Amino acid sequence: MNNPARTAALAVFDAINTGELAVLDALVTQDFVDHGSPFPLPPGPAGYRQILTFVHHVLNIRYTLEDVFDTDDRVVIRATAAGIGVDAIHGQGADGKPYRMTTVHIFRTEGPLLAEHWGVRDELGTRIQLGTLPAPDPAAFAPQGG
Repeated sequence: MNNPARTAALAVFDAINTGELAVLDALVTQDFVDHGSPFPLPPGPAGYRQILTFVHHVLNIRYTLEDVFDTDDRVVIRATAAGIGVDAIHGQGADGKPYRMTTVHIFRTEGPLLAEHWGVRDELGTRIQLGTLPAPDPAAFAPQGG
């Protein structure tokens, strides 16, 4: 069975990857909320287009989808983001360096449309990859005493 909301969620990732964000008008509700945005957004397609423009054009993120599943009112996608570091976002020394980041996206749906989004991103792992934060010292995890 083909879930139209699943199709909408997949179309969002196609839009991010291509930069063709005008399609958001047909994919999200007029009061859509992205709970994962690092800055405040107006609700609806215009707000979602604002954050996804940042994702596509500033962070240069392109997604590879790993897993997709859905229920009556949720679509969940596990994806790998490939992006380019930006000093102002990732820390001094990140500019221009490629990275890969594990992400999970949960969409609440209303019929065929997406109504809310929550994103979980491995930003710590990204900063370690980019060299703007040190990797944890393995000795810190060794058993103490004897």
